[in-house]
Formats: sequence, structure tokens, C-alpha cells
Amino acid sequence: MMLLTDVVTALGLQVLTSGVGFDREVRGGIVCDLLSIVLAKAQPQDMWITIQRHQNIVAVAKVTSVAGVILADGIVPEQDVIDRASEEGILLLATKESSFVVCGKLFALLSSEEE
Repeated sequence: MMLLTDVVTALGLQVLTSGVGFDREVRGGIVCDLLSIVLAKAQPQDMWITIQRHQNIVAVAKVTSVAGVILADGIVPEQDVIDRASEEGILLLATKESSFVVCGKLFALLSSEEE
């Protein structure tokens, strides 16, 4: 288990939303761009890694209660998506790294906490 603030710092993620707390626990992750799969499989303490950037990511993040959404490959959503996420209390993060790389780093980070 690791706090969200520690994950954001360790992975060097850019915070896109404002007014969202960083005190949630992170225990795992899901890497997927198919929203139906994320809806079916994401857990509340997961970080969701995706390249989707439309309004629906906010709705899916809210329904699944994921700890946060990491947008990979330098993807940044339009301001209206960021504003909606902030209003809904959804943490949107960005990285220039690929989904593969950020997933590997998240896995290594969370695995080191278990030792």
C-alpha cells in the first residue's frame, strides 16, 4: 500500500486537476482504453492508466472510484474535461511516458512497498 501523493511524486506525474486530495491509498493498477473493461475490472484503490482523454473518463473514474487516472504518452485532455474532473473530485495526472513504461514503474513501486 502506498499513498497517492507518494505515487505522484515517485513517478514524476503532472497534476492536471485542482482541489483533489492526495491522501488515498494505492494498491494496484489497471491499464486499459476500453471503458467497458475498466468499468468491469477496476478497483477503488487502482491507478487507471489510459490514453483516452474525453469526458467519459471522468464518469468511469467516478463510478469505479479509482484512486486516480494517469494519461500516458503526453495526452492532455481539453480544459472542460479537466474542469469536470476537478468538480467531481477525480484526480487526473499526465506523463509523457508510454502506458507500458508507466505501468512497469507503478508495478515496481507498489511491489517494493510489499517487501
